[in-house]
Amino acid sequence: MSPRDAIAVPDDDFQLLVGVLPEPLQAAVRGLPPGEVLEVVMDLGRSPEARLTGRVVRLSESPITRKDLEHVLTQVGTVSEDNRAGIERTLHRVSAIRNRQGKVVGLTLRVGRAIYGTIDMLKDLIASGLNILLLGRPGVGKTTKLREVARVLADDLGKRVMVVDTSNEIGGDGDIPHPGIGGARRMQVSRPDRQHDVMIEAVENHMPEAIIVDEIGTSAEASAARTIAERGVQLVATAHGNTLENLVLNPTLSDLVGGVHTVTLSDEEARRRHTQKTISERRAPPTFDVVVEMVSRDEVLVHRDTAQSVDRLLAGENVGGERRQLVEGQVEVKEEPQAVAPLPGRPSEQPSRVVAAPRRHQPGLRQGTTRVCAHAASRDLLERVLRDLGADARVVGRLENADVVITLRSRANDPKLRKVSEKSGARVLAIKRNSSSEMRRVLRDVFLIAEGVDEDQVREAVLEAEHAIQRVLSESVVVPLAPRPPRLRKLQHRLVSRYHLETVSHGSEPQRHLIIYPLGALVDIPRDQQEMEGEEGAEGLA
Repeated sequence: MSPRDAIAVPDDDFQLLVGVLPEPLQAAVRGLPPGEVLEVVMDLGRSPEARLTGRVVRLSESPITRKDLEHVLTQVGTVSEDNRAGIERTLHRVSAIRNRQGKVVGLTLRVGRAIYGTIDMLKDLIASGLNILLLGRPGVGKTTKLREVARVLADDLGKRVMVVDTSNEIGGDGDIPHPGIGGARRMQVSRPDRQHDVMIEAVENHMPEAIIVDEIGTSAEASAARTIAERGVQLVATAHGNTLENLVLNPTLSDLVGGVHTVTLSDEEARRRHTQKTISERRAPPTFDVVVEMVSRDEVLVHRDTAQSVDRLLAGENVGGERRQLVEGQVEVKEEPQAVAPLPGRPSEQPSRVVAAPRRHQPGLRQGTTRVCAHAASRDLLERVLRDLGADARVVGRLENADVVITLRSRANDPKLRKVSEKSGARVLAIKRNSSSEMRRVLRDVFLIAEGVDEDQVREAVLEAEHAIQRVLSESVVVPLAPRPPRLRKLQHRLVSRYHLETVSHGSEPQRHLIIYPLGALVDIPRDQQEMEGEEGAEGLA
């Protein structure tokens, strides 16, 4: 028997919810199994429905009238600013839908249940004294677990517990809290926008050892949560978001897990990390030590070290975690894998994919047609630029199918994009703005295009650079290349730069050539190296 079946809402408690319904609907709802009813929906001009676990039951063929809605509203508590009301001494919630004039045109009567034993999967974490954040979609049971956390902390662990109850969902409606929170005390919130003030007031005035908060949703509440954590009070809360990744990408709530900011690395550090120079990093220690993703009522994914999980996420790696499931009353724990595929572009792990292609002046990235995807960039513009360049490439719609991804610089560190690119080995290229000139610039580098140069000369220069790169990587020796015209030297330089190796241009025309140095080698850059940047860049690929 699972915990959620252990102790459900008492039948007489359920009958209190039934009693506020119009008379014709009461008999229909009483005929339903109380343990399966989730909510009753009443919308003006529509037939009423009862939503049960896995099915919906129409309660009447007669549409709901304004009189029916008013009947319910007179039986429940005052509807607050967040359009919620309750039934005194119960956990049931009545939520209102209003029209543009402020009149109620719909009601959702949600059955509230105090379920004992529902946090067996998390009891060790609760007892640890760590700050815990619960995430999950609506209806997955976050508030139910939060209520049980309050009871366990107060009754089983003997702590001074204060519940900050914004909509009276945790402790029920009325001045006397529901027995479901045990010996925990409860502070009601007069208006939803005052929740952060009440959170601070609870710490300052009532000396709690633990505070329970439902639905942290604003930056002010996130700041109040950090203040509570810094004062040494255990904080257990829920927040909007299904996963840790959702929270990290939410600018309002990312502070709960340390916040995110953009860092520009030095050239040397970027080479060492094998990343772009501009990356996203965690800004501060997280407010919550542990993050729990609620997959379902009987399954959770636990991130025991929030800081480490966020760092891995921002690095584009799998965050791992503990997957805990309730199977026939027993908790099963499985470790999620953290191993990931090597980052794209690491010379020591990924061989060259640059080969000469049969098309006009264009060595490609792979054998056959290269697949390019536009992520947060114009697909039509990308197709036009590829046609103009004569690249042997086609545009695909899914990131998973791409060899190359073109994205805006502002979206280059999107964790989802990085994760997909790691699995597929796709190369991610960032452009400053959505323009043909920007796309042309990066695609010209990708396909090693040297316009106006004989195809055979291009093929020969690319193959020479490839062989030299492999030798430098395997033998750690300095390798000079043959003299080449400026445009071909520029092309070779682009190819070498993908492997984070140093290149220096030596000599005078027509004997000017590149020399490739191993990673970390001391390079004596002559004065004429600066000439290559201006001279070859001007002559090169416009």
